Amino acid sequence: MLSIYKTTEQGLETLEMIANGAWVNAVDPTAEEVEKLINWGMDMDYINYSLDQDEMARMERDEEYTFILLRIPMQQPESDIPYITVPLGIMILGSKIITVCRYESDIFKPLITGKHRYLKTGKRYRLALYIFLETAVRYLNLLREINRATEMVEDRLQKSTQNRELLELLKYQKSLTYFATALRSNEVMMERVQKTQLFNYYEEDQDLLEDVLTENQQAIQMTSINTEILSSMMGAFASVISNNLNGVMKALAALTIIFNVPTIVASFYGMNVALPGEGHPYAFLTVIGMALGLAALATYVFYKRNWF
Repeated sequence: MLSIYKTTEQGLETLEMIANGAWVNAVDPTAEEVEKLINWGMDMDYINYSLDQDEMARMERDEEYTFILLRIPMQQPESDIPYITVPLGIMILGSKIITVCRYESDIFKPLITGKHRYLKTGKRYRLALYIFLETAVRYLNLLREINRATEMVEDRLQKSTQNRELLELLKYQKSLTYFATALRSNEVMMERVQKTQLFNYYEEDQDLLEDVLTENQQAIQMTSINTEILSSMMGAFASVISNNLNGVMKALAALTIIFNVPTIVASFYGMNVALPGEGHPYAFLTVIGMALGLAALATYVFYKRNWF
């Protein structure tokens, strides 16, 4: 899908045709849309880089264009890994800027809805910086979601005797690993961008780049802290699950012994031999009372030992 935007006096508007100062956003482009991108000056190799799941963040610059590949976060609730990262290609070509990604991303919504009032599609490098900024903000938001999710799993783990919760934590640990790798590669790319002085033409752009680097560094630190906490938490809760299971086994063993005591008494008085008090009119009640008394005594002993 191709969407073309351009800033006018009325704000950000959607166009039907390409124009100078326009922003073209391509999401999982078809063969026909790829042909359009090539006709507008984007090389096929860079389109493939933007759609390749394994490409890492980098920047390539020529006299006619600047190509930036950024790793952005994605949420996929139905997948085995709830949060992943995917490449986003940013091509600054002539008077236009083209973004290419295989997936629809939430980082563009604030740009389209007018969150940044100084955003102008004609200022291509500033638009790229806003994409950087929204990417870092999105990482931070998803990291907070991971924190909330792991806290909920932690509450369930305290009484769990199964591995389901640990496997769920493992999914979030994988997501954090993807985040850490992508954020570090983004940081290297942004530092290279800063060294090339592409954004030094306007003072506002320099300040914005500093904000982007700060936000990205905060996301890196937050990911590192969450990874360490999650790793130690998984080890601790593996022991908690083992202890919970031991408690269940102790309770089952105690119940087995308690229920076996009346069975043993009944077995003795069920033998076809002469037994003490067998002719007494209350012999049956006496045997029942003896069995219940011994069961009550066993229950009291196990309760004192915290087996229940």
